[in-house]
Amino acid sequence: MNQPSPAREHAATTLPLGSTVFGFTVTSKKTLAELDADAYVLHHRASGARLLYLACEDENKAFSIAFKTPPTDDTGVFHILEHSVLCGSTKFPVKEPFVDLIKSSMQTFLNAMTYPDKTVYPVASTNEQDLLNLMDVYMDAVLNPAIYTKRAIFEQEGWHYELDVPEGAPLAAGTLRYNGVVFNEMKGALSDPMSVLDDAVNRALFPDTAYACESGGDPRAIPQLTYEQFLDTHARHYNLANSYIVLYGDMEVERELAFLDERYLGDGPRLRDEAERARALQTARDDEADATSDSHSTDCAAAIGGPNPLVRQNPLVCDYERVEMATTPDNALVGMAYVIGDAADRKRLVAADVLIDALMGTNEAPVKKAVLAAGLGGNVVSYTSGDLLQPHTLIILQNAKPEVAREFRRVIEDECLRLVKEGIPRERLAAILANEEFDLRQRDYGYADGVALACDALGTWLYDDADEAATRGIEYGPIYEELNRELDGTYFEDLLRELVLESKHRALVELVPVADDAAASREEEAELAVAKAAMDDADLQRIVEDVAALRERQEAEDAPEARATLPRLHVSDIGPARPEPQLVIDKQTPIPCLRHDLPTHKLAYALTYFDLSHLSFAELPYVTVLTRLMNQLATEHMSAGELDSYVCANLGFLSFTTEVATQPNWKLANPRLLVSAGALSEKMDALARIPREVWSETVFEDTERMRDVLTQTRIGMEQSFLMNGHSAALARAMSYGSPAAVLTQQLSGVDFYLFLRDLLDNFDDRKEGLCETLRELQARIFTSTGTVASFTGSDEDYRRYWSAAGDLGLSPRTAATKELYVPWPEDKREAFIIPSDVTYLARACDPRTLEIETDGTWSVASNALSYDYLWNEIRVKGGAYGCGFRSPSPRHASFYTYRDPAIDPSLARIEAAGDWLASFDPDVDTFEGFIVSCVSGMDAPLKPYTLTKRRNAEYFCKTPSGKRAERRQQMLESTPDALRALAANISRIAREAPACVFAGREAIEASEVDWNVVELMGADEADE
Repeated sequence: MNQPSPAREHAATTLPLGSTVFGFTVTSKKTLAELDADAYVLHHRASGARLLYLACEDENKAFSIAFKTPPTDDTGVFHILEHSVLCGSTKFPVKEPFVDLIKSSMQTFLNAMTYPDKTVYPVASTNEQDLLNLMDVYMDAVLNPAIYTKRAIFEQEGWHYELDVPEGAPLAAGTLRYNGVVFNEMKGALSDPMSVLDDAVNRALFPDTAYACESGGDPRAIPQLTYEQFLDTHARHYNLANSYIVLYGDMEVERELAFLDERYLGDGPRLRDEAERARALQTARDDEADATSDSHSTDCAAAIGGPNPLVRQNPLVCDYERVEMATTPDNALVGMAYVIGDAADRKRLVAADVLIDALMGTNEAPVKKAVLAAGLGGNVVSYTSGDLLQPHTLIILQNAKPEVAREFRRVIEDECLRLVKEGIPRERLAAILANEEFDLRQRDYGYADGVALACDALGTWLYDDADEAATRGIEYGPIYEELNRELDGTYFEDLLRELVLESKHRALVELVPVADDAAASREEEAELAVAKAAMDDADLQRIVEDVAALRERQEAEDAPEARATLPRLHVSDIGPARPEPQLVIDKQTPIPCLRHDLPTHKLAYALTYFDLSHLSFAELPYVTVLTRLMNQLATEHMSAGELDSYVCANLGFLSFTTEVATQPNWKLANPRLLVSAGALSEKMDALARIPREVWSETVFEDTERMRDVLTQTRIGMEQSFLMNGHSAALARAMSYGSPAAVLTQQLSGVDFYLFLRDLLDNFDDRKEGLCETLRELQARIFTSTGTVASFTGSDEDYRRYWSAAGDLGLSPRTAATKELYVPWPEDKREAFIIPSDVTYLARACDPRTLEIETDGTWSVASNALSYDYLWNEIRVKGGAYGCGFRSPSPRHASFYTYRDPAIDPSLARIEAAGDWLASFDPDVDTFEGFIVSCVSGMDAPLKPYTLTKRRNAEYFCKTPSGKRAERRQQMLESTPDALRALAANISRIAREAPACVFAGREAIEASEVDWNVVELMGADEADE
């Protein structure tokens, strides 16, 4: 049996059951074996606050505070509050403490998230003092925000009027418009048809509850929110009795408890803060009443009501709901949703998730296979919304054909009926449950574990105050054990019958693309026109003055005494670099192997890199097609379905991708095909055998299945253009100057997308030739020539892996080598039209193409530019949701914007970045903060697989040994003078680096830049 870790022993000593520690009473303790943690539930009697502490050995400590925040309308008030409370507070009266923390702390996670029924404020850090600092700022932000005294915060983050007046024209000739960070963010979010469908499904399933509302805010409703409603909502929900606090990791937990009690939760500070908020709310109400000539309220404390209720929806059936959206025809969707039950029934929820994965998770899953065979659309995806009071599963038909909604439901339910009668294949269910063991052991959430677990805990705790509910949402091990036992009976068939065939709570919703209807598309302009018509010149002048005052506030520097209130770490607080074992290149193995000796929780990762430099440029898109089809088709000895279950049962994952490694000479690049797999230590034989079987034995002959997979790939790329257009714009802009980026475009960017679209448009004519090309590439690529392996795991696993793998079945290449001639990059100045109400802009280059050398100082400059100049100019003033400057290596420098309302203003602000840096004159503490955050970002702990991929990339890019340490030292030695010295080169990049934009047609047409406009994503069809 494992011995408790020191962190758990300390917690056991500090928090005996029934004790009261700094106002917190320990009411329960539970060991969570799957997390190697002990869970303590505590209650702060004076304030009513609840606290969960997960004591474990993880150095990446975390804190979060959450509030139950079910909305009652679509104004997005809780989303706007999430942004606004982080714009200054009583104790920290600076404009952007959130940004100040990003600039100056050792945080490994810092954010806030609005969910359909809760708002969460999590932070993480490897430094306990830093965590306390972060807690201090976040606690004051949520409890004592500056929103009560600074209306401008609401206007900046939520919405306000702006008047665009032509030069020399009267005010009445101006154009009225809305602006605001959340307003613009949600325009982008609701440009995504999947988001629109999801909202429609929630309205259909839960019409009488908070889930019928768009918690993020609908741009059509956001301007209906008043400042008084905004403040009242905060006062009713952001109180400690409505809060849920989580602490996680290896810490002296008594420090955190004492801090919370003494600073915020104890009677003294809490009553003081509550009285101050009541006075501030009364003052704000009085000011509003003065402005509207309403009578004054006299008893603010009495007038503050309780939080919005969160109620269950009585079961109902929505047989069909149609929603229309101005988007391209390819974005047609149908959603079929079934409510699973109650959040408290974790076994049922987890079982339903496993069941839906078994039925829908891959093309070989029976329900998905039946839908694809029916030819109703291009792809079928599904997901379970498990973090709601009433979890549900949603099955979505993408690229749906017209009027197939009811047929879609019929196909789903007919196949489910067959499976209930004949039985769900046990090998499929068993494989998924086996795969879950890998995930539990890996614990790779993509961000700090403590943040992910805090959010998961709320999936039950939010709806049930019992101590047991605090951990019910993060206990999976016992449930999986129980579900494995249920494989012997009819549990899963019974569940499927109840969930689908006998469902009394379901909804069928169809999203129908329509042409850009003039009335619908101009609804906002018509609303603004009505508002403007009701205004006289004095009203218009007030708008101009209010915007000017807002701009003045945004441009004003925080007072030195305000900045001095922020807790800070110093360069002296930075410890030594995190040690990493030496990367060993083992040439004694049959294939040269990069050996990573990293702790992995009894997991192993095997990666194999195949050289692509012997192919022609024109063949590269076919390589990507090859990677997308691997693991999806039959092999010489297994059907596609058998292979699917075989892989899932024996491996944690198996993927085929492509990568391009830049080189010390910027004109050169090396493309590779990467096969990645992970497995439990007990499965070394499978880890060695299965990838080899797939790459060597896949049969390219089932062209209909191939068409399905490639159609799904196209749909996935289009979804990415809509939701992550900044990434697409950055990659495309890089290709205007970098040969490596040209290769990337051919393998996975816009060029590949255009190739794929053309291939699918002419698939029947090209399918036989495609099969032959893929077979030829398979024989030429999967050879030992130029191949490099990589292994991460224990010495014993390494030995067993190579004993089973042998030479991986690879022999030297015998086919003739073709010349990989990469077309020379050219600046195409492209603007890609996508169906979106926001823009994504990028300027990017390899600095070496401009004969610019970068070092660690550039990383510090990136922080300064991103979180000072660009944040204030593009996000705060311009209303974009995101922006930044990146210089992560000597081979990349870029500017970007994310969900931006317009192109040209941001482009102008980017071009002025160097001028700002030339006069950059921070105080000592501010500059030290930039260094601290920069170095701590480099030192942040990585999961074994992520670290493996990073180290391998450095090897293939021929990054000199010690380069990371050198860059880290350069960060530590940076000075303001050194940053100012970069201004001329920053200006060159900001003005000379090629630019690219992904945006809606209207935004591109409004730009005065001479773009080469490219229709994308079925735009031609939409225009017909």
